[in-house]
Amino acid sequence: MTKIAVLGNGRVGGNLATALTRAGHEVTVADRAPGAAADAARTARIVINATPGAGSLERLLALSGELRGKILVDVSNATVDGPDGLPADLIYPGSSLAEQLQEALPETRVVKTLNTMLFPVMTAPATLAQAPDAFLSGEDPQAKQTVRELLVDLGWREEWITDLGGIRTARATEAAILFVPHVIRSSGFTPFAISIAR
Repeated sequence: MTKIAVLGNGRVGGNLATALTRAGHEVTVADRAPGAAADAARTARIVINATPGAGSLERLLALSGELRGKILVDVSNATVDGPDGLPADLIYPGSSLAEQLQEALPETRVVKTLNTMLFPVMTAPATLAQAPDAFLSGEDPQAKQTVRELLVDLGWREEWITDLGGIRTARATEAAILFVPHVIRSSGFTPFAISIAR
């Protein structure tokens, strides 16, 4: 059992919190109440960023003290939304939200994952017709191993999890969000994930 704080109580955060609780972890979900995020982060071993990516950097910078020494699992994508509310562009072209977070929080171990799929797949990967991929990006091998174990708890098979390397590789997975609006317009909100055919 691991103490986990989920920052963000929308569809992504709620879905992850429910599944991780079901897997036996002690999960706290921080809502927007003043101090809730700081209280949750302070007592957790792992913090999951499921806040809207456009404001994540500012929100998490305010928690730098509470995040010191913690693993920060970043599942968000920082995008500019189009008129239909779907992602239209990247906020950090030539970089990534994960890189920005790691640079701003040098004493926190940032791991990027689960950002290349619609949210239901994060906790039910086996429901897809083809095997999906979950990618890991981060500088700390031990932190990535811990996150890999969390993914297994969420139903991901070991062979579906690909370690891409350092945090800089997150710019590739974050750029994959640009596929999403076109797939949704073409096929609707049917769950899908970006996968590598092998």
